Parts: sequence; structure tokens; C-alpha cells
Amino acid sequence: MFRTMEGVGRHEVVIETPKHNETIPRMTDRQVEELLLICRQRYLDLHEDPHHQIIVIFKNHGPAAGISIEHPHCQIVASPVVPGQIQNTIDQARRHFDDQGSCVFCDVIERESRAGERVISDLGGFITIHPFASVFPFETWILPREHDASFGHIAPGDAKALGQTLKRVLLGIHQGLKDPDFNFVIHTAPCKDEREDYFHWHLQILPRLTVQAGFEFGSGMTINPVKPEDSAEFMRQTLASLDE
Repeated sequence: MFRTMEGVGRHEVVIETPKHNETIPRMTDRQVEELLLICRQRYLDLHEDPHHQIIVIFKNHGPAAGISIEHPHCQIVASPVVPGQIQNTIDQARRHFDDQGSCVFCDVIERESRAGERVISDLGGFITIHPFASVFPFETWILPREHDASFGHIAPGDAKALGQTLKRVLLGIHQGLKDPDFNFVIHTAPCKDEREDYFHWHLQILPRLTVQAGFEFGSGMTINPVKPEDSAEFMRQTLASLDE
């Protein structure tokens, strides 16, 4: 029942900028591109260690998001096990692929593109949406239109386009929501499954606008007081105002 193992893995901090108060929305496009390319290179290096089963790239911004170092930074954790939450996502994606013969994320991209009401932007090969039945208010996904299971396979040109999209979306969140605390996570397939067709890497942004309380912890269910259709419309208007 109480299984344990020796500590194996890596935890790295990626310093985003030499400036203490410079955040991603205030960086140049080139700086954000270089940040993503550094994360990609660290992913590839960590992937070489056979002990590493999953590599998680993430950023915490603000106290409510769990920040422990004030200077702008991202973090990378290489784990010897695939955590249960990630494994559940993998299992659901694999089940959809087995049942439908297609990637569930590619299907989401196709249907969201057709509906349009939850799409924030669609530029440079990346589509940005507020997903159906979002867990958190203003939860945002940035997905590459080209199918690939692994963030480690992103091409330099795509890193540039992703950086431009990420910077613009975070600037919209900063302006429209008054600089909320947030987390972002790059979801990528486990190392052994990065050539499989059932998964599709993507970046998830979670603004910390609400607090989970007793019902959420007791039931495992979440409460989102904002319809994704409404939050997507708000963000489209916010991003449009930035372009004026």
C-alpha cells in the first residue's frame, strides 16, 4: 500500500529575462521566441535520460499561482513516473483514438474552428480557444494546427509563431483582466509515446480568478461562473482594442 522509490528526476529554472520586472507581454517577440527555444532544447536534453518518463514545462505568475521566486522564470520538471492526472488525460485521448480513429485534439480544433464562438485567435498555425466546459474562468488553450504529440518536435519557425501568439494572449489577459495571477503549462506526451498519433501537444493558460473551496475538494467537480463563449467574446474584443 505504501510504496516508495528513490528520488530520481530533474527540476530546472529557466530565467526569462535579466530584468527583474519584465514579463512576457512586455518582452520583444524575439525574446519570447528564444525562451520557447530554450525550453525546447532543455526538453530534448532531459529526454535523453531513460529515467525520465514525462517532462512538464510550466510557469507560475503571482502568489495565487504558487510563485516562489519573484524574478520572471519558467520551470521544467522531468519525472520518473507519469502522474495520475496526466495518465488519465492520456487514457482518454487513447480511448477516443481507438473509438474514432482520430486525435481528439484535432477533432476539437476542427469543431471549434467551425463553430467559431470560443475561438480567440487563429494565426501562424496556432489556434487559441476557450475550451467547451472550461474548468476555470478564462481558461485558454493554444494548440498547433499541425498534429504532433511532442513539444520537443516544434520547429524554430513554429516557435516564433507560438511566441507571438503567447505574448499577445498574455497581454490581452494582462490588460483585460487587470494582470491576474496565472499558470501556464505545456502539455506534451510521455517520452515513450511522443511518436504516437493519439495525443496532441498544447499550451494551457489558467488565470487564477476564483478559489477552489470545500465543494470542489470534496466532490472533484469544479465551478466556473463564466461561460467560455462569453469569456472568448470578451477576449476577442480586448485583443482587437490592442490592435487599434
